[in-house]
Amino acid sequence: MNCRPSQVISMTATISQANLPNICGWETEISLVTNSHQPVFLNTSNLNIENINAGFACALHMHQPTIPAGINGELISNIQHMFEHPHDGDNHNAGVFAWCYSRIGEFIPDLVSQGCNPRIMLDYSGNLLWGLGQMQREDVINNLKRVTCEVQYQPYVEWMGTMWSHAVVPSTPIPDIKLHIQAWQHHFASIFGEDALKRVKGFSPPEMHLPNHPDTLFEYVKALKECGYKWLMVQEHSVENLDGSALPHDQKYIPNKLTARNSQGEIISITVLIKTQGSDTKLVAQMQPYFEAKTKNKQQIGNVNIPSLVTQIADGENGGVMMNEFPRDFVRIYQEIRDSGGNNTGTVAMNGTEYLELIEAAGINPEDYPEVQAVQQHKIWQHVNLDKVTPEAVNNAIQELKANDHQFHIDGASWTNDLSWVKGYENVLEPMNKLSAMFHAKFDKLVEQDASVTKREDYQEALLYNFLVQTSCFRYWGQGTWTDYARELYRRGEELLK
Repeated sequence: MNCRPSQVISMTATISQANLPNICGWETEISLVTNSHQPVFLNTSNLNIENINAGFACALHMHQPTIPAGINGELISNIQHMFEHPHDGDNHNAGVFAWCYSRIGEFIPDLVSQGCNPRIMLDYSGNLLWGLGQMQREDVINNLKRVTCEVQYQPYVEWMGTMWSHAVVPSTPIPDIKLHIQAWQHHFASIFGEDALKRVKGFSPPEMHLPNHPDTLFEYVKALKECGYKWLMVQEHSVENLDGSALPHDQKYIPNKLTARNSQGEIISITVLIKTQGSDTKLVAQMQPYFEAKTKNKQQIGNVNIPSLVTQIADGENGGVMMNEFPRDFVRIYQEIRDSGGNNTGTVAMNGTEYLELIEAAGINPEDYPEVQAVQQHKIWQHVNLDKVTPEAVNNAIQELKANDHQFHIDGASWTNDLSWVKGYENVLEPMNKLSAMFHAKFDKLVEQDASVTKREDYQEALLYNFLVQTSCFRYWGQGTWTDYARELYRRGEELLK
């Protein structure tokens, strides 16, 4: 197998740090890998967009949280806990879940051997990748390595980056956004190698959440671009046109340019592919994006006609439809496309980066994509002089809208808008934000003075607990076991940082 673990990352292993995931320590080396501008699919794709009316792109999202529930409170994956307590709740599904994490490594080679032309995008959280390693599930990892690293399968499978610990971006402390993104890149490279990481150009945000606070969104897009990402998947109702209007129907099926303006007046943008609304797991399980794509035709951007693209993502393991119907319909649809003679023409499967590379090679300029912004931002910018944008003007606009517009909502700017990130942290009360502020107060200046601090065990362990407290699962459960897990993770993190 051609899967060569990252040489720079593999150096991190020491006896004392052997139980920590690979989430930091090689930021400069990772940046060199991820900021490669070589095409990913263009030279291997067997598609020609001149022969295609529309495409469909399906992604599978996989996640299991890390919890302090092992022997003596050790950190373990929730799926390990499910295997160890099979009679609690729906824990009897643990074996099926594990198969779901592995099965694409079986489906893709089988379909290719049958003369089919499948595509799939994969989004696995860092927690889950770590948990599979902790459980020594080499069967699952090796199946994933097969379709990730073996050259004959690379045209069919695209990995998407994500936040390491499944933190939802709007409520993630701003200075931790880039750390999560980099941590996932470290971890992925340590398993699948630098060459595989070089091919990860799309980003899948947990829960499809998009921050609409100007500063949070700006820092998010800036971090994505600095980490080498070419595009971001967004939910259709989380963006609007610059005049505040909803996207016209057809605009959802072509790339858009997401523009972010911060409270200093700086502007940055990134390409987005738009996930359409609907019952996600049912849509993907039954391959509905294929049937929707069959109703679409080419659209014009500039002087170039390009295929429309139906984009959809769903949990890859949750619920009966993903467990039972997806294996049936995923295989059946690609056989149907093959048998109709349409492997390369008409309506076809495409992965996100493949689609963007093909249309840009045909002459599309990403600057010509329709321009969108995060939903509700039109209201903010109506209240601000765009020739003189200041943090005070933006904050006043937000406060005025909160007071007078019951339909206005703002998500983001978690614990400070101060770009030093640390000033004022003493007043932070919410535990998640407080732990983050403590982490940055302790380490930011040290890292600034000596970048190798991120290789130290105390830094890695503190960063890990900071991430784990931010896992979205702990924010949705109110009271009970999950809240107790979060409190214990916070307690350990605080102890490390005192």
